Amino acid sequence: MHPIKAILSGNSKYDQNGLCSVCSASDFVIEAALSRAKETNTLALIEATANQVNQFGGYTGMFPEDFARKVLDIANKIGLDPGQVALGGDHLGPYPWRNEGEASVMGKAARLISEYVKAGFTKIHIDTSMRLKSDDANRPLDVEVIAKRAAELAKAAMDSRLAGCEYVFVLGSEVPVPGGLSGAEPASVTSPESFRETHDCFSQVFSQRGLPEIWRDVIAFVVQPGVEFDETEMHPYDRRDAKTLCNALRDYPGICFEGHSTDYQPKGKLKEMVEDGVRILKVGPALTFHQREALFSLEMIEKELLSGGKGKLSNFAETLEGAMLENPSYWEGYYRGSEGQKRLMRRFSLSDRCRYYLSRSDVAGATEKLIANLDSVKIPLALLSQYMPVQASLVNSGEIGSDAKSLILSRITCCIDDYLEAITGRQSL
Repeated sequence: MHPIKAILSGNSKYDQNGLCSVCSASDFVIEAALSRAKETNTLALIEATANQVNQFGGYTGMFPEDFARKVLDIANKIGLDPGQVALGGDHLGPYPWRNEGEASVMGKAARLISEYVKAGFTKIHIDTSMRLKSDDANRPLDVEVIAKRAAELAKAAMDSRLAGCEYVFVLGSEVPVPGGLSGAEPASVTSPESFRETHDCFSQVFSQRGLPEIWRDVIAFVVQPGVEFDETEMHPYDRRDAKTLCNALRDYPGICFEGHSTDYQPKGKLKEMVEDGVRILKVGPALTFHQREALFSLEMIEKELLSGGKGKLSNFAETLEGAMLENPSYWEGYYRGSEGQKRLMRRFSLSDRCRYYLSRSDVAGATEKLIANLDSVKIPLALLSQYMPVQASLVNSGEIGSDAKSLILSRITCCIDDYLEAITGRQSL
């Protein structure tokens, strides 16, 4: 049995009743997630999106096999059994090429899913919910069209399966926008009628297409349980609003919900979501948001300790800003307002468009310089308390080291721990 299916059925060796899906290409985020899985005996689910990683390199420049190798290399470095890692593909489908016609798009999407499966990804989220250029822009996309396109991609996945591997699939048609909203509109909860229609339509289409093996491995549907975030606000989960939707799961044994855009939810809300049947919690931008927070804080410490010295400062924030201005394609369609407001969003937006630039050679170089500079000196506890008070407390108690990398990983881990508490029920991790 696939370890994710075992967890959701209650027959797992791992001490958890849900999953935290870490959707990030950041080395720091991946290492923090894998390290915490090792320490807590939980399954590490690491996912890549179709925008991040695809057959053309995505915005990270990585192909699926590159991402898989990166994750497993990090696992090996920290001594984590690779069997404790599950790789997932998120929003696999037409999304990166949605402005093209159906024939072109579906061919690329099929190749995308095939390459993910061949690279060892075993949790596959098929997302065909978006309109393509050839679709009528004045009419909602019919659920049957969405289901037929999903079945076509499921067939591509089935044809590419590796011998001896088990797979699980996630489907859905009311899929939140990848990376969060671009405005402040509230999140609308999926109606139980919409979920039932989607489930039943997909079931019928998959049966008609001769895909019973795939259907048996469908573990979850992506719905909107009422959680979302935009540039400045987070819309918290309200279990009262989601009650009728979650109650609909009673009619579908073996199926749960996967919640996207759960970033920034309070840990009590995350726990409620798992209890209510949203048992796969996807998080991404919040993790690199906290990574960026740590880097900004460390740069402030660097300036306090090393300004006026002989060595060169990292200029991390300035380098990141320059990279975002040089190539604005990843943020300009999201940030509105005056130039001052846009600058503020580039640095501090909850959607964290910074994540698209962290792997650029100049930004990565500034990060390495910042870490090297701080590791050449001892950071005074008082200074650490000023800029990273939580980490200062952990350093003072001997729980983490005071080197720059440990401080970055700790800041990310604080976020991951909220999810681990939700899926394990343990309050002290």
